[in-house]
Amino acid sequence: MRMAYAQAKEAESIDEVPIGAVIVIDNKVIGKAHNQIELLKDVTAHAEILAITQAAQYLGTKYLKDCTLYITLEPCQMCAGAIHWAQIPRIVYGASDPKKGFTRLNPPILIRSKTEVIGGVLEDECGQIIKDFFKRKREG
Repeated sequence: MRMAYAQAKEAESIDEVPIGAVIVIDNKVIGKAHNQIELLKDVTAHAEILAITQAAQYLGTKYLKDCTLYITLEPCQMCAGAIHWAQIPRIVYGASDPKKGFTRLNPPILIRSKTEVIGGVLEDECGQIIKDFFKRKREG
């Protein structure tokens, strides 16, 4: 999760919403990214989507069946759908997203039933960086 947080800091440094993602298989990082929505002018350029693309290219497959995704913020519904289709079996996230997170759906159908989901890892740090970012934007 510390590596995902470092990706979030990188996003913050280029004035992107500070969210970072890392995908690991067998203790090896095969995908890492941060939000690049503003940079790429692409609403789908979320950290998770970009990391999934990198990991799939690294493995040469569309399925990431033996991977773990670390993400600083609970995935949105779009990203949860991508995680579902990539068949990522384990998701670890930092801060919850009560406004746009996938767990708002009841039941959260976009994550496969066998997917292990762990939330709240480095929750304070992951949540604070986003709060601070939007506070600066409002003041700014």
